[in-house]
Amino acid sequence: MKYRRVGNSGIQVSEIGLGSWLTYGTAAEQEAADACIRSAFDLGINFFDTANAYNRGAGEEAVGAALKPYRRSSYVLSTKVYFPMDSGPNDRGLSRKHIMEQCEASLKRLGTDYIDIYFCHRYDEGTPLEETLRALDDLTAQGKILYAAVSEWSGPQIAEAAEIGRRLNLRPLIANQPIYNMFERYIEKDVMGVSARNGIGQVVFSPLAQGILTGKYKPGAELPQDSRAANDQVNGVIRSYLQDRVLECVQKLEETAARAGLTLSQLALAWVLRRPEVSSAIIGASRPSQIEENVKAVEAQLPEEILTEIEAVLHEVRDFAPAR
Repeated sequence: MKYRRVGNSGIQVSEIGLGSWLTYGTAAEQEAADACIRSAFDLGINFFDTANAYNRGAGEEAVGAALKPYRRSSYVLSTKVYFPMDSGPNDRGLSRKHIMEQCEASLKRLGTDYIDIYFCHRYDEGTPLEETLRALDDLTAQGKILYAAVSEWSGPQIAEAAEIGRRLNLRPLIANQPIYNMFERYIEKDVMGVSARNGIGQVVFSPLAQGILTGKYKPGAELPQDSRAANDQVNGVIRSYLQDRVLECVQKLEETAARAGLTLSQLALAWVLRRPEVSSAIIGASRPSQIEENVKAVEAQLPEEILTEIEAVLHEVRDFAPAR
């Protein structure tokens, strides 16, 4: 495994992180979480990401239970705040009240004394940004979080937050967690640049485009029954990828990967990690074998001719915009 600093901070995370977006609730899923986190540790992964909104707290509980056997200082744990956790008007967003209450709730669900990186899961138009940033700074001063961060914020939003932080002498944000993969590249336009100028690293999610970039889905073929796309409870986003022209593009990328001596998922992860602005790429896994395959991407070096070939293939679907 290789490690990168997160932005201008001193903390280092594994280039491949393990997330828990589509989890957990049954005993079987807890067993899968335990097995995957055990495998991740064995392979050198030290970064584990979850959120309070993942199955209304069940994701945090599962991750916390799976991490319990490990020394707390041996891993970097992140979670998030923003999305509704109940039906009340203050049970959502980035108000001081919601942030403080949800941080306490997350600590209890995770079974830990502190959160390494605490993400604002989205931008809150209804709360003054200064209020949000002061609440995060207070949590840091209290030792309940070590670093504050954001997720899916735009370039101007990140720039404004950084400016307010400097003006108020607040502890700086260290990371942004956006979606980033071969099909969704909006952060290349301004988010990466604005973030880099303000010492903020990118910890990206969905680098395999919800599994599309594993090659398991074929044009004109039935969906694998055990796949995410076949599960109506979680396939709202992935369905938009399931167009023949997109899947034909994926098949061409799979041929490119073979020429590079890689699997398609390894190629896709190495492509994301080619950018120095990216601190870590967060994968999801239900089986240890998936992690074992994906971590090999950190050793891959993509030559210029492979990168050029990838761009030529992606140009064929340049107007494709997945549903969000």
